[in-house]
Amino acid sequence: MAIQNNNQVRSRIILGIFAVIFAVILVQLLNLQLFSSKYRIQAENNAILRKVVYPDRGIIYDRKGRAILDNVINYDLIVTPAEARKGVDTSALCNILGIDTAEYHKRIITAIIKNSSFKSSTFEPLLTPELYAQLNENMYKFPGFALQERPVRTYPYHAGANFLGREGEVSSKFLKDNPDAGYQPGDNIGITGLEKSYEKVLMGQRGVQRFLRDNRARIQGPYANGDFDTTAVAGRNLYTSIDIKVQALGEKMFQGKLGAAVAINPKTGGIIAMVTAPSFDPNDLSPSEYRKHIGFLVTDTSQPMYNRAVSGGYPPGSTYKPIGALIALDEGLITPKTEYDCSRPYSCGGKLVHNDENGSEHETLKPAIAHSYNSYFCHIFKLTLDNPAYNSPRKGYAVWQNYMHSFGFGRALGVDIPGEKQGNIPDTMVYNEAYGSRWVACNLITMGIGQDKMLLTPLQSANEACIIANKGWYYTPHFVDSIENQTEDDTVYLAKYHVKHQPLHISDEDYRSVQEGMEDVTEIGTAHNITIPGVRYAAKTGTAQVPKLKNLAVFIAYAPVDNPKIAMAVYVENAGYGATWAGPIAAHMMELYLNDTLTSETQADVERLSKADLFPSQIYEWRRRKDSFKAVRLREEARRIDSIALARKEDSLKMALANKNKKAPAKDSEHSSPAILSDKAKISSQSKSVKTNK
Repeated sequence: MAIQNNNQVRSRIILGIFAVIFAVILVQLLNLQLFSSKYRIQAENNAILRKVVYPDRGIIYDRKGRAILDNVINYDLIVTPAEARKGVDTSALCNILGIDTAEYHKRIITAIIKNSSFKSSTFEPLLTPELYAQLNENMYKFPGFALQERPVRTYPYHAGANFLGREGEVSSKFLKDNPDAGYQPGDNIGITGLEKSYEKVLMGQRGVQRFLRDNRARIQGPYANGDFDTTAVAGRNLYTSIDIKVQALGEKMFQGKLGAAVAINPKTGGIIAMVTAPSFDPNDLSPSEYRKHIGFLVTDTSQPMYNRAVSGGYPPGSTYKPIGALIALDEGLITPKTEYDCSRPYSCGGKLVHNDENGSEHETLKPAIAHSYNSYFCHIFKLTLDNPAYNSPRKGYAVWQNYMHSFGFGRALGVDIPGEKQGNIPDTMVYNEAYGSRWVACNLITMGIGQDKMLLTPLQSANEACIIANKGWYYTPHFVDSIENQTEDDTVYLAKYHVKHQPLHISDEDYRSVQEGMEDVTEIGTAHNITIPGVRYAAKTGTAQVPKLKNLAVFIAYAPVDNPKIAMAVYVENAGYGATWAGPIAAHMMELYLNDTLTSETQADVERLSKADLFPSQIYEWRRRKDSFKAVRLREEARRIDSIALARKEDSLKMALANKNKKAPAKDSEHSSPAILSDKAKISSQSKSVKTNK
């Protein structure tokens, strides 16, 4: 009886185990059939081809409606790994793409990791026309692969690389951090310049087309008559204040030079041109050309990808002097009639500051600006710091620093491209650390002529010219004036550029005194030999000393004097005097903008400037070494290619020989047939031939 009970217990336990297993299986089947989407998605992917339709990105236009950044159609080769497991002529595909089978399998694995086996991924992006033609003829050999259209950027004027920016493949980190942003692996996104700042405007919205396939993956037609398709929505266009012809002219004159130039419409704050040198053709970093050029551009010591116009910090030299004069006038420390002895160097605490041109013993403000007398401006800078109203140079300096910040120096202005730096207007703590708590104006007297630790960006200097031209107000410099089909949401981009800034209430009379001095600069002063045909303009030249290089040439200007339409700043490194190099560049750019043409004399001078090579010798030494390394690398690459070709040739000949041996009748192993000897001779001779051609 006990044995029978034990058997019953065991039977119940076994039945219970089977019941539990059956229940688990049943639950899992229900889950897979009713709730889980994994296999449903796989089945749908087998039956339905999902094709992404990429929209055209928005076009960027200049002030005259010329497209300075446009789109052309290109193609990607995409792959769905689950469909490419069988039947693919791998050898043919590798030969067309110029890759080996190891690279083929690596790309397939990468596609699976990035986007799963059942979703399409980019296998070879941005095909050349030749590659596209070859692949298009042979696609029947590559099941699981497809050709997909993709609009890519083109730059018709080959200019403006550093502010237009570029696209690049969206990073995995961005996808992880922004899952709802509308991107997927392999998509492009704006990563620099206007492309980045206005990405959400330019990108548009992708569409999707679905096609029904049979069990051999052949397309049978649209799925559900296209009811589930979505239409691609093109990105919206940007309309800028850029004048692309002025931009191209500036880039031409900056060939062989380091520096930057910025031109702004003082009435609106719209940027007319932004040149940084050296630069590069923006087409060189389009997605199809990126790999060819990025290595040199990144490693070049002249830094062609560095936007000196917004990121470069330069001593402004004498172009600061009009600001120093305005501060002293507003503080009541001088009047336009205040005289000072400019016949000799300025002496302060044992420091001597020389004049490039000595004046008389009774120079006033207007000729001091026109002839850029250092003595005069060192004197008024010392007056500003030693102002008895503030009791100490430190307090006087703090007041001066506040003026500088109000003029837009020592802080970012807020231009609508990334990378802007704030320059440097040092705090009093810097001098406390350098000289102790009892420093005096003489310790930093060269600040009065735009040197010492003062650093401005060319953008800030151009904005300075705007403020003087407007007698005290400005709009934040920007590129984009309007957006196509503008909405209320677009105010986040443009609203701040329509706010008029009037940071200081300096009188119009004080501004007029400075303007008259700057007008004399171009008529009887340091820039009297630089003219704009038919246009009166105002300017200030500058020359700043730079360690281990020739002087930095600087020039600010605005024109015409009675109705300013353009304000400029030009910086040329390793050049010398501002009137020699920076001034003519500014004048020619203003001439083209205002007159819409150049005289024959100006055109001849443009050619002279474009051929002038002012690169420091250090740049050439680096490039010489770079070229040597490149030559060695190319020779090694050639050897590698030759060795691969030799190995393939020998392998094919050996295979042919082996096939002949199989067909030939058996003979005495000690005697080689004439055919075998002949084939061996062929291998030997062809091997020698390949080696000889290395």
